[in-house]
Amino acid sequence: MELSERKIKILNIAVEEFIKDSAPITSGSVKDKTALNVSTATLRNELNALEAMGFLKQLHTSGGRVPTAQGYRFYVENLLKDVKATNKELEEIKSVIENRTQSLSEMIGKIAKLISKATNYPTVVMMNGIENLVLSEFKIIPLLDEKCMVLIGTNYGYISNTMDFSATMENCQDASNYLTKYFKGETMGFLLANIDEYMKGMSGEIEAFQEVVNNIIKGLTKMNRQKLLNAEGAMDLVEREEDFIETKKIMKLLRDEDELIEVLDKTDDKISADVGEKGVSVVKAPILVGGNKLASIGVIGPQKMDYSGIASALKVVIDELNKRNE
Repeated sequence: MELSERKIKILNIAVEEFIKDSAPITSGSVKDKTALNVSTATLRNELNALEAMGFLKQLHTSGGRVPTAQGYRFYVENLLKDVKATNKELEEIKSVIENRTQSLSEMIGKIAKLISKATNYPTVVMMNGIENLVLSEFKIIPLLDEKCMVLIGTNYGYISNTMDFSATMENCQDASNYLTKYFKGETMGFLLANIDEYMKGMSGEIEAFQEVVNNIIKGLTKMNRQKLLNAEGAMDLVEREEDFIETKKIMKLLRDEDELIEVLDKTDDKISADVGEKGVSVVKAPILVGGNKLASIGVIGPQKMDYSGIASALKVVIDELNKRNE
C-alpha cells in the first residue's frame, strides 16, 4: 500500500510517540512534533485516512489514535531499511565473537545474554544450520563409561559433544586424523553427504577405526536435525515490566518452543520484524555462513518496544559475524 511522504511522516511520529510515552496521537500533537506547514484540520484528515487504511485506530470516539499491528509493521519495515549500529555498549559482543577458542554453544549463549542486556528484552538464538559450518579439525577422546568426547573445530568456534560409544585411544586418534585430513575446509553438510563414498574407497585403510567414524557421523546427523534454542532475559522482563498483561503474552511465547521455532524459521536474509496481532513483536536477524543461514536471533517484546535500538544491537552482531566469515 503506497503512502504519501506526509502520511509516512505522520505515521512515524504516531508510532514513535506511542513507543516513548504511550500517549495516543492527536492532530495537535502531530503539529507540535513535526515541521509540516499544514493546518490542524489537514492533519486531522490525514489521521482519519491512516485510520481508514488500517495503520491507526481510535480507542475512544473523542480520543487520540494509537498504532495498529499494521502500523507498527509499516514503521518497522521502513526503519530497518537503513539501520545503523552505533551502540558503544555493544563492544562486548564484538570481543565475544572474536574469541575463536570458545565453544559455539557458549558463544551463542553469550550473544543472547548480551543482546538481552543491551535491549532490555528477552533474546532467543536458534541454531538451525550447522551443515553450513566450515570444518577445521576433529579431536575424539575416549572417556569412562563407554563414552567419547568429540571436539570439532569450525569457523565459528568449536562444537563439543559426548557420544555413547567406546573406543581405544589409538582408534580415536586415527579417526580424528582421518576426518581432519579429508574434510578440513569443507562444510559439515559436505561431510555428511559424502562420508559414505569416502569410506567405501578406503575400506582397507580405515577398517580398524571405521566403527568410531560411523558413531561420529550418526551423532552429527542427529545434531544436524535439531533446532537448538537458547533464551536469555525472561526473568529480567518479569521483574522490570510494569504491564502484566503484555509480560504474560511474551512469557507465553517464550514457553512455546514450537511457535518460537516457527517464527525464527521465517527469518529473512536481513534484519526484519514480526509484529504480532496479539501484542507481541519479534525483531530478528540471521547469522549467515557463506550466504547460508546458520542461526537466527530474535528479540521478543511488546508491540511498542524500541525497534531502533534493538535493530542496532542486532546489526552489531550481524556485521561482526560477517567480518569473521570473510
